[in-house]
Amino acid sequence: MRGYGQFCPVAKASEVVAERWTPLVLRELLCGSQRFNDLHRGVPLMSRTLLTRRLRELEDAGVIERRAASPGAWEYHLTAAGEELRPIIEQLGAWGHRWVRRDVEGNDLDPSLLMWDVRRRIDHAALPDHRVVVRFDLRGVPRAHSAQRTW
Repeated sequence: MRGYGQFCPVAKASEVVAERWTPLVLRELLCGSQRFNDLHRGVPLMSRTLLTRRLRELEDAGVIERRAASPGAWEYHLTAAGEELRPIIEQLGAWGHRWVRRDVEGNDLDPSLLMWDVRRRIDHAALPDHRVVVRFDLRGVPRAHSAQRTW
């Protein structure tokens, strides 16, 4: 049985947003990721097949829309319904920060994911016109779950 079989709004909403990985996909979309590969970088342990399925489910639910970016390339954009999830996902993060973050273990630390988040938060308008190189020294950090990347 896929759904909860209840007319309760919490149950109906959970059928859309509480599937495994879906809140993290929503987090990535809310943080500005639009292309499939960028979304996957934000959830590197999620299989590409499952990400495709979740994106399709969110599209079917009216939370996101898929738009052609160029021939053969798609972008995913939040609809008004998807954007209304912003405070819910932010509050979920705030709750996790306050109540569950103490349970972080070594294998939860992924330097590639950290660098992905740092990269997308850079204010490019504040950078000079010439090339800028920033080096992060992450000695002693556990090896990443995902493939090693150079940012």
